[in-house]
Amino acid sequence: MSPVLTEHDGPVLTVTLNRPQVLNALDATTLHALADAWQKAADPGVRAVVVTGSGRGFCAGADLRAPADPSPPGGLRRAYHPHVLAMAALDKPVIAAVNGPAAGAGLSLAAAADVRVAADTARFVPAFAAIGLVPDAGGAYFLPRLLGYARTYEWLATGRPLDAEEALRWGLVSQVVPVDDLLATALDLAHRMAAVPGAALGLTKRLLDYGLTHGLADLLNEEERLQARAVADPARQRARAETVGRLSREKENR
Repeated sequence: MSPVLTEHDGPVLTVTLNRPQVLNALDATTLHALADAWQKAADPGVRAVVVTGSGRGFCAGADLRAPADPSPPGGLRRAYHPHVLAMAALDKPVIAAVNGPAAGAGLSLAAAADVRVAADTARFVPAFAAIGLVPDAGGAYFLPRLLGYARTYEWLATGRPLDAEEALRWGLVSQVVPVDDLLATALDLAHRMAAVPGAALGLTKRLLDYGLTHGLADLLNEEERLQARAVADPARQRARAETVGRLSREKENR
């Protein structure tokens, strides 16, 4: 059985980490299979991606029992960086459906998604400090942007687990649902996003990311540039024509 499963549901691709016996911990074989999954996700026919874990865990982070330890120099660059960069490069929404523990690099993987939906069984564990490490897999980039510097630093320094409800209060996840409803909830959200016409959602990702590191004047210039691309997309033009036609018909029927 593959350590990473992919399944198409129309325009939505579900990527499932599939080592339930070790809470989907990341070893070399899993990381290699995950790279193939991101290639599938980059296909233009895929309009949204859901990432989840099989069994009772989302991802326990690095498999500490595996023979290869992704430690410097170069280990992290080979092991984790390609995955974080591949997720960030996707011009489509990525939704993490966190079904259980997300620890260490697994927490960073969830944080790298655009949206996180959690099961009531989810737990978020910044396990780095407990084993004398700094955050890896991009956690130090994504978590402060989600939570702010002070809260992120205290959480990483103490390493205390965060349950789903507290993660919701912090803004780490957007909603919490019963575990049996998690995948259906995430897929419904993914399909609604996939139905947005044109390139709007991918361009919105680029614009939001740009705004985190640039001033207002630069952002407005980038907004104008990306809006021109959005307007020119044929799917957007069709959607606008359909909306205008529908409004005209509604007006005539009043």
